[in-house]
Amino acid sequence: MPLSIPSFEEQIRVKDIMDAFNDNYAEIIPIWMPLQVQWMNGVYETFKDYEKFMIIMHLLSKTFQFYSKNFVKLSYDEYFNQNQIEIEKYNIMDIAKNLDIPKETARRKIKELEDLGHIKRLQKKIVIDNGTWPNIQPKETIKRLSRFFSSLSKILHEKKIISEPIPSEEISLTIKEFFSHIWQLYYDMQMPMLLNFKKEIKDLESFHVWGICIVNQVINSSRNNVSHMSKEYYLDKFIFQGHEDVTGVNAMSISDISGIPRATVIRKLNNLLKRKYLVIDEKKHYTTSGVHQKTMLKIQNENLKNLAKFASNIYNLNIYKKNKNNS
Repeated sequence: MPLSIPSFEEQIRVKDIMDAFNDNYAEIIPIWMPLQVQWMNGVYETFKDYEKFMIIMHLLSKTFQFYSKNFVKLSYDEYFNQNQIEIEKYNIMDIAKNLDIPKETARRKIKELEDLGHIKRLQKKIVIDNGTWPNIQPKETIKRLSRFFSSLSKILHEKKIISEPIPSEEISLTIKEFFSHIWQLYYDMQMPMLLNFKKEIKDLESFHVWGICIVNQVINSSRNNVSHMSKEYYLDKFIFQGHEDVTGVNAMSISDISGIPRATVIRKLNNLLKRKYLVIDEKKHYTTSGVHQKTMLKIQNENLKNLAKFASNIYNLNIYKKNKNNS
């Protein structure tokens, strides 16, 4: 049987995907951004606490790195058939530094995770117990990612970056087959996004609330024929400047979408208004302001670079898998 070695010519490059993002921004963003808010909704539903989730993410990411270092790649079923996932011994200072949270906050959150049974000490081992919370398996996230990468592959095919569009079912199978490897890459994409927005907006509940306002505007924009619009025109018309064609979202809807209690949502909205991230109209509908446009676009550009890296890994792994099956 001939060896299946990846070809340089077949590789999908990060730069090509970034160029596609910039050229087709108004077509891609209305697909991608709602996925990120849905992911945040799921995080809040499961943990009710972003910092606890980030700690779990950080610890599991180190485990995934350990697997890769030792040439271990677990499928979705192999990974989740383990009720307990062994993790590396952790250091509070290391967690606090990496997640940009105070040392005492990190200590308290870990104690809460231990009290809830999510993190357990078993003799000399430390484990994360998969059986102690519902909805831990990312079935919906994998479905949404697969649909997004399938849609993106059609755009990349039109631009002659990829040889043919890839069905979402095929991408889903690739993610599940190489789950531990791909989920490490997924966390490598998501963690900087959370940390960058947290640093700018100051807390992740506020980011979640602000993100729902942005996504509401993005969904509104998709009711128009936006695919032909330049990135600059789209941003000015629907996101940061002109809101004449955009209906805002109210506090109750934000609470319903996010799962965050209404009183907390109102408190976060008032703070976002005060700091000029949002504006409010006479109907008490919230939309984004253009005051922080430059900073937020800089963060988004970094996030899109990380998405392009993740996408190139997904596509190249899919190509490798296909070539291997055909060899």
